[in-house]
Amino acid sequence: MMDRTTFTVALADETATASLMADLALLIGPGDLITLSGDLGAGKTAAARAMIRYLAGDGELEVPSPTFTLAQSYDLPSFALVHADLYRISDPSELEEIGLAPLPEATVVLIEWPERANGSLPRERIDIAFRHDSTKGDTARSAEITGYGKSAAIVARLQALRQFLTEAGHTQSRRQRMAGDASIRSYARLFKGERAFILMNSPKRPDGPAIYDGKSYSAAVHLAEDVRPFVAIAGSLRARGISAPRINDADLEHGFLITEDLGNDGVVAGAPPQPILERYEAATDLLAKLHGEDTPGVLPLAPQVTYTIPIFDIEAMLIEIGLMLEWYLPDRDVQPSDDLRSAFMTMWRERLAEPLAAKRTWVLRDYHSPNLLWLASREGTARVGVIDFQDATMGPAAYDLVSLLQDARVDVPEQIEQVLLARYIAAREAADESFDAQTFRAHYAVMSAQRNTRLLGTFARLNRRDGKPHYLKHQPRIWTYLSRALAHPALSPLRDWYAANVPPPLS
Repeated sequence: MMDRTTFTVALADETATASLMADLALLIGPGDLITLSGDLGAGKTAAARAMIRYLAGDGELEVPSPTFTLAQSYDLPSFALVHADLYRISDPSELEEIGLAPLPEATVVLIEWPERANGSLPRERIDIAFRHDSTKGDTARSAEITGYGKSAAIVARLQALRQFLTEAGHTQSRRQRMAGDASIRSYARLFKGERAFILMNSPKRPDGPAIYDGKSYSAAVHLAEDVRPFVAIAGSLRARGISAPRINDADLEHGFLITEDLGNDGVVAGAPPQPILERYEAATDLLAKLHGEDTPGVLPLAPQVTYTIPIFDIEAMLIEIGLMLEWYLPDRDVQPSDDLRSAFMTMWRERLAEPLAAKRTWVLRDYHSPNLLWLASREGTARVGVIDFQDATMGPAAYDLVSLLQDARVDVPEQIEQVLLARYIAAREAADESFDAQTFRAHYAVMSAQRNTRLLGTFARLNRRDGKPHYLKHQPRIWTYLSRALAHPALSPLRDWYAANVPPPLS
């Protein structure tokens, strides 16, 4: 692992400084330390203010200099941040008094005048040294950016991102923060005049512990390891008339994309959000059309390069289901015995066999409201914009319909679910007289139980392992969906097992 990385950026004015700090903000996370050094008036506070406003999504946010308060805390959408100024520190022992020794956990820390700490700050950090550059004008600065230890990789990635944006013609484009998801990806909107684009930062997925027959969880359940699946699947969806984002620029090695901006208009509305029926109908029709077609397992990626979509096999589904045993049940103070685990997995293996033996199609995997946009100017199913599909697999057609009609984050009333399920089945029957509605309904119930079992475990893991408790609020909704699925006769053995062994989530 590299121990130190350095590069220098010329900054013509504060707008250029704001762009640099926005680019860095795209790559950092809780626990990162950024030190800002340079003479008085070199631009340290302006740089910190620009980053905080970007992360807050508020260009007018009041961000005072912490020269007199010494440290100022911000509860930002992505993480907590502390902005400190050590100019008035006379001894490193004072760091403890202002909460910087040790540094706060799960927090990004921005520190001006780090030299006042006299070597007491962790070496593993990103340092940005600002200097006046009077040869290029009164507002011109240069910034020497150095990453130490693990932070060297962030600085190397920042350098690659800046080069990518330059080559794509977006050096001067205005950056606007976008909300992320539960993954390691992050996003920004780029404005070039009146045109908007989406910048995706999708680093290679780090290997987790090899605890599933020598594979990490992500590898075992076939989650995308890099940005290549997104590019290949986006192109293939668009070739079928599905509104996936057009890829304008790509750095496949580093995982940077600039794509078409499909806007902000979603398929739900209100507070709390509820499905907009017309839009859910179109999203249902899209799936019915796609599932009626033959979908290849090998897709073009680049000239002479292809991408093979993994199969959503029974082992991957069982590992996902196992998250209930590993995370949800312990979260509810239940420690399942080996016999209980074995019985659970045996029943699930039997239930999954039939839907997984059916004809395979593309399973986009996260086909639900956060990842669907409404494009009113287009026609038919092209009005549904699809933006998250890099984890796609080859598997049962019922899976994506469950994702849509049993949205983990939005209450879909059972009446609407049943109306749209019937709409899907009618469309499939109209296109293919051999389509078996009864069999499909059984597969739908099994996929519902599988997905919602996995989600209970996933959200418990996001809370306990990743410090994201806000996902727990979705568990009661998921429990409702799971209960609906378990009522199907095909799942009666599992229904009895869940009733005996799985407590409902806390409301």
